[in-house]
Amino acid sequence: MSKPYVSVLIDTYNHEKFIEQAITSVLKQEMPMSDVEIIVVDDGSTDRTPEIVRSFEPRVRLIRKQNGGQGSAFNAGIPECQGEIVAFLDGDDWWTEQKLAKVLAVFNENPAIGMVGHGTIATYDDGQQHIEILKEPTRLSLNSVEGARLFSCHKAFLGTRTAIRAEVLRRLLPVPEAIRIEADEFIFTMAAALTEVYILPEALFFYRIHGNNQFSLAGFNVDRVRRKQESLAQLAHHLGSRLRAIGIEEGIVKRTVHDVQVEADQLRLSIDGGRPAETVRTELAMYRILHEDASWTHRVFKYTTLFPAYFVSPRLYYRIRRWLAANESYRKARQVFFPVPQPRHINRSWTTGT
Repeated sequence: MSKPYVSVLIDTYNHEKFIEQAITSVLKQEMPMSDVEIIVVDDGSTDRTPEIVRSFEPRVRLIRKQNGGQGSAFNAGIPECQGEIVAFLDGDDWWTEQKLAKVLAVFNENPAIGMVGHGTIATYDDGQQHIEILKEPTRLSLNSVEGARLFSCHKAFLGTRTAIRAEVLRRLLPVPEAIRIEADEFIFTMAAALTEVYILPEALFFYRIHGNNQFSLAGFNVDRVRRKQESLAQLAHHLGSRLRAIGIEEGIVKRTVHDVQVEADQLRLSIDGGRPAETVRTELAMYRILHEDASWTHRVFKYTTLFPAYFVSPRLYYRIRRWLAANESYRKARQVFFPVPQPRHINRSWTTGT
């Protein structure tokens, strides 16, 4: 077999219900499969995932390892990829049939582009789908503070839906294995510092929402929140040191790491507590990250709802907020009077899946 042009790297852990659809979506791509190799890294699954993957052999290559998290799975799989382009996919998600053809066209037409992302179709058990795409194609890199700001606004279109040139990936390895989840953010952030990024204004990826990947929707599970918080804290630490090591200017590093650290701090306060002033500072920082173009009326609403945080413990504040978020009457009133600000550069819509 000749050397493949693109390697598809699927990381998986206990995805017996989903892994077949993930692999099948790759095999159904509208391009010659002779140009594609598929590698699945099983991070120590204890269910039937390895058995299901083996049913696709020899078209699919399975790499099994002890459970160590997403960072270790990438370190095991990336060096095995022989293609010039590596496309990532989680074992519980899947692609549209046009995904590879459209992404590879960008690489072929733009030699300076080293990473390509695109929009997402989030799918729910009840058949609802939330589609999120950019209003226009975007090209960026982490080469300035403004570039870091643009990266922050657009990084939701990267993650394990990206494709990256193998030469770029080799320059950023190894992935710190202390990052057990969110390791994809380490990869795409480092890649954005090493090359140019292009984001297509199309949804080419189905992101499956289920209990194990969306802790905030499945009830407040302290253990899951703590695992995510610890991984985010590790991500912030390692990104800072590695970005500095490749010569990225300090202002860019601080702007990039700041967003990750704020999310880690928010989760830490919700489970471990702290001082009320920390809650206020963290919430205002997160609001600026998520809603930098919010209206003045919504800003007044935010400052008003944040007032109790000055007087109650962080854990109590976040407990109350979770209770409100689960209250249907509150959600309906909020949607009418103070809907969540929508970014101007993004189109969002809801549909019923087929």
